[in-house]
Amino acid sequence: MKSTKRRSKRSLTRRVKVTATGKVIRRTQNMRHRRAHKSKAQIRRMKETKFLTLGTARRIKKILGLI
Repeated sequence: MKSTKRRSKRSLTRRVKVTATGKVIRRTQNMRHRRAHKSKAQIRRMKETKFLTLGTARRIKKILGLI
């Protein structure tokens, strides 16, 4: 009996990117609007892309069907 194919979560595929080395990259939240009350240092920190930790990255790769 054939098992059904796993479908990756489409919303997650738009939010994260897996690099060639296997790291998972995400963007920071709260950067769309209401930036006037945030400090300039906070805005600079939030512009950088973030790498997910090992456990979270493993879970996300499983959801995406890469593991």
